[in-house]
Amino acid sequence: MSSPTILVDGVHKEFRIPEEQVHTLKERVLHPVRRPSHHQFQALRDVSFDVGRGEFFGIVGRNGSGKSTLLKCMAGIYGVDQGRIFVDGRVSTFIELGVGFNVDLPARDNILINATMLGLSPRESRSRIDAVLDFAELHDFVDLKLKNYSSGMLVRLAFSVMIQVDADILLIDEVLAVGDAAFQQKCFDEFARLRRENRTVVLVTHDMGSVERFCDRAMLLERGRVAEIGEPQPVSMHYLQLNFSRDARDAEEAAANGGDGEPRAAAAPALRGRNAEELRAGDGSAEIVSGWFMNAEGEQVESLDAGLRCTFCMHVRFHADAEAPLFGFTLRNGADERVVSASTHKELAGESFKAGEEIIVYFGFENVLAPDRYGVSAVVAKSGSGAAWMDNRERFRSIVISAGDPSGAMVDLPFHMELQRQVTVEATP
Repeated sequence: MSSPTILVDGVHKEFRIPEEQVHTLKERVLHPVRRPSHHQFQALRDVSFDVGRGEFFGIVGRNGSGKSTLLKCMAGIYGVDQGRIFVDGRVSTFIELGVGFNVDLPARDNILINATMLGLSPRESRSRIDAVLDFAELHDFVDLKLKNYSSGMLVRLAFSVMIQVDADILLIDEVLAVGDAAFQQKCFDEFARLRRENRTVVLVTHDMGSVERFCDRAMLLERGRVAEIGEPQPVSMHYLQLNFSRDARDAEEAAANGGDGEPRAAAAPALRGRNAEELRAGDGSAEIVSGWFMNAEGEQVESLDAGLRCTFCMHVRFHADAEAPLFGFTLRNGADERVVSASTHKELAGESFKAGEEIIVYFGFENVLAPDRYGVSAVVAKSGSGAAWMDNRERFRSIVISAGDPSGAMVDLPFHMELQRQVTVEATP
């Protein structure tokens, strides 16, 4: 096996945080002998992992877990207190918005300065100005000082400079957090290009969709420690479960303390998967008891014929009152590609449910799916964005789609075809 491009071995990083800061000369004169007290903050604790050449590696974790600190250590911005970091290759970094920019200079000068700082020669930097401006779509603002740029314009410019550097390794921190939808799609296209060119990318993000879409592996940090390293989807689920389990604990503490002195029902415990393959997360205030498919005749089946209408059914039990919850399900094919997603984002906006109530939600659709075995996931979420899960069961069952004459495509859409022969009319002499 070839040696890794990045090797992080037993890294510790600690910060000394003052508990009382002296901000003025007057405070210093009035208290000349006072010694400021400090406390130690352990940002990283015995972090070890490696990244292979050409690998797209994701780093996820809640705010304050040490993600950005780790990336700065890898970039050489911070030194480490213990441990070692080896980086084999030329590095380009995108860590903080606008770092290295001089806001009193126009975009053209900042491109030259940043590209040179990242390792390009002055001649190479000048030759790539147009390419940077083309990607960032900032030709009309090239002579405008950066202090007059919006945050979106700054992130476009910084990212455009970074990808123009012929680096072997790219360290990227939350690049998609500021840009608009069009810029995000351009970033996705660049990520695909970097993968084709076998570049090594370390991506720090809170977007689990990007992790599952691009990353070969992912690592979860929690309070400065490595909580999990592995396939992107289980790591993403673990990350989300950490967020919601914290919410569940807070709810339990609030219920136990009860501000009005009246006893309250404790929040239901977080749910776990029923088998080794199933991934499950949520605060337990609702439970997806089961799910099944019905064919066009309303019969419960384990396989479906392509081209006919079918229905997915969810049996849900509520353990706490719920106001306008969201229900949804997803189908993934054998290649783990998301093929179908549906939710009641608008359909059940006014419905509310009581603790102890049980319901069945029906999703009917025309089955145009290609023959395959599909993994079924289902979710019940609190009103709003759909991310605050009450229960989320990933791949908790499967359904087989069969067809007599498969096309080989992801879906088999019904279509209408006509043939018209061209009639040749000879000119009359």
